[in-house]
Amino acid sequence: MPFHVARFFRPTLLDVFSLSNTDLGNIYAVYGITAMLAYFPGGAIADYISTRKLLTLSLIATGLGGFYLALIPNKGMLALLYGYWGMTSIFLFWAAMLKATREWGDESTQGRAFGLLDGGRGFVAAVVASLAVFLLSQLIPNGLDQASPEEQTNAFKQVIYFYTTMTLLSAGFVWWLIPDVKATQASSKRPSILNNLNIFKQRSVWLQAAIVVSAYCGYKGIDYYSLYAVDILDLDPLDAASFASLSAYLRPVAAIGAGYLADRYLASQVIAISFGMMAISYLILTVISPQSLNIQFIYLTLSLTFITVFAVRGIYFALLEENKVSAHQTGITIGLISVIGFTPDVFFAPIAGHLLDNYSGIEGYQYLFSLLMCCALIGMLTTLYLRMAIRSEIIIESTNLHTKA
Repeated sequence: MPFHVARFFRPTLLDVFSLSNTDLGNIYAVYGITAMLAYFPGGAIADYISTRKLLTLSLIATGLGGFYLALIPNKGMLALLYGYWGMTSIFLFWAAMLKATREWGDESTQGRAFGLLDGGRGFVAAVVASLAVFLLSQLIPNGLDQASPEEQTNAFKQVIYFYTTMTLLSAGFVWWLIPDVKATQASSKRPSILNNLNIFKQRSVWLQAAIVVSAYCGYKGIDYYSLYAVDILDLDPLDAASFASLSAYLRPVAAIGAGYLADRYLASQVIAISFGMMAISYLILTVISPQSLNIQFIYLTLSLTFITVFAVRGIYFALLEENKVSAHQTGITIGLISVIGFTPDVFFAPIAGHLLDNYSGIEGYQYLFSLLMCCALIGMLTTLYLRMAIRSEIIIESTNLHTKA
């Protein structure tokens, strides 16, 4: 609910709610600030409370917010709604989901576990988005450009109700399918507060957080592709939504493929290569214009950014195993990484909105792609440094063991 409606239907969302890109960016900043406050305590409770209960409550609370969104609130109330979603979708949900994933995979299949998680999420997102686009096309058969404001608003409300229904249904599936781990089963394994605080001293955790920041900037950049297709590639808003929803089918392929590669090689190696390919793709998008190149080449380049972003996003939490994070500290470590790693929820949308609103046409998007290229380069360099740090720690541990022997 907080993301897909804007990702796949951004031009329509801006029209129906009478928002500029800057307005929507500021609303997402409210979500981001709330999420930042929720990540760490959410990670802490995930180590103590049943995953099944946390996820079900989160999905119900998030879905109920959709009924208010369908009332088409003003900017101020919309910001409050996104703040509410920051709590329901992060505090109750995020760390619990990732902890359940790590527990499902063993030491040798962490890449596949997280790849299947993100790939599965991506596949469901793509299917639901395709259904939502089809619903919108049936409600406005002559296209959004030909619809009156009232017709556009009424049709968009049905899309919101559709996403609301899917979110509430997913709560039922979670309650039915995920086993409930009793508190007594986990009580003997609970880490002490002092042991939990040791994660603040681990360099690898902070480096992993920086990697997540870089990757998440790329993921946030995808939100602007449908708008780029309308403004620069001259697509109809409905065709642009179709392009975005079809591209989402690349996510399960990229995430699951990256997961298998991470298990065969190393997650850090796959991530570094993906960041490098991502940076090259953004460089191409920065220097070219649709008039100078075949439009199919632009679509191919955009698709490559989808693949690399989804690949990194699918496995960056598989680094927990490579970094030797204790299984009993998974929730709180995810909380700390997420506090830093998902700060783009606060700053990226306002910056992107400012660039697109203040630099017209292709220039604004070139600045945006330049920003994304820099983020990818930072991610690649940080990942390479993390690999060096892990190797040095392994060498030190081996030396100490040899000395003791």
